[in-house]
Amino acid sequence: CTVIFTRIATKDLHKPISILFCNLAFSDLFTSFSGFWITMLFITNPDITIFGSKDMLAPYALYTTSILSTIYNLVSIGIERYLAVAESMRTRFRVARNHSIAIVLINWLLAFFLGCLPLMGWNCLSMAKNLSVLYSPFCVDYLIFVAIPNVVVAFIIPLFTYLRIIIILRKRKLRMKACGQATGTYKSAEIQVARTSIFIWLLALISYAPFFAGVIFDATNHQCHIDLYPGVYIFRNCTAMLITINCLGNPIIYTLKAKTLGEKLKTLKCLSTGRVRACTI
Repeated sequence: CTVIFTRIATKDLHKPISILFCNLAFSDLFTSFSGFWITMLFITNPDITIFGSKDMLAPYALYTTSILSTIYNLVSIGIERYLAVAESMRTRFRVARNHSIAIVLINWLLAFFLGCLPLMGWNCLSMAKNLSVLYSPFCVDYLIFVAIPNVVVAFIIPLFTYLRIIIILRKRKLRMKACGQATGTYKSAEIQVARTSIFIWLLALISYAPFFAGVIFDATNHQCHIDLYPGVYIFRNCTAMLITINCLGNPIIYTLKAKTLGEKLKTLKCLSTGRVRACTI
């Protein structure tokens, strides 16, 4: 919420990449909200989160939608950064604000379509066959259909884009060094991109790999719910906690580390403090 408020309140941060950052914050907010919804259902009626119920379809669908939106936003940010660095200055002007808004809309439409498929009928409420153990009443084939392609997208595309950015910056640094020019700017940019990409990969790996492992377990498991209680469901809760940690880590990596946003946040804080003092006087 701090990231969203700061970016909306500052006009000079309304840039294409800033729109993607703000949308990423919205996706993380929805993920946290849907996770809190599922938590409240678990507290009030734990059985429906284990054996499945119609009441779990809507929160699980919102949870899936928000996670998919987060993944698509991370991929979009990686592609935008690659276009900004890989091509000439003209590319930055081609990636306009309207393009970023269109990308945001496409990401949400695709995420809503895939996330709401269980609400449209692709669920296992009426049959016990092919039922997910961890995420009842979802079907195992639906989880595989959603998880495997998106995990590949989430890991392969950012890997390509950030590696390409690092390689391009290194080549340009070597060219400038050969011409006898200063290379301090490119060196610092290369280090910053390398650190950011490492943080992104580690956070994504820690957050989503256990969830993907749970889906694979679901597909290969042939035991009933009672035989797996409570160990598997503790593992499921841990995967949800890791996804929530990813929602907390994204603003730190992508936005709160940015000097411009940090300065604007301090400015807003100072303005707020000044208003309070003026009202007191």
